[in-house]
Amino acid sequence: MIVLETSNVLGTLWAAFGMTAYYMALVWINTLLGLFLTPLFLIPLTWLQDRVAAKRRGAIPAR
Repeated sequence: MIVLETSNVLGTLWAAFGMTAYYMALVWINTLLGLFLTPLFLIPLTWLQDRVAAKRRGAIPAR
């Protein structure tokens, strides 16, 4: 005779709760990373674009 282990409704709900919490945390951390890391890349990029544009206009002499 083969014994099959099964979970009841509470086990299914507990697994669903755990997976929901995991994915909510994943979305939350990715949102925070995008919120805080984006300016770290965008601000220096705008500085670089300003220098390139000024160099093309001849406002900054080449080093």
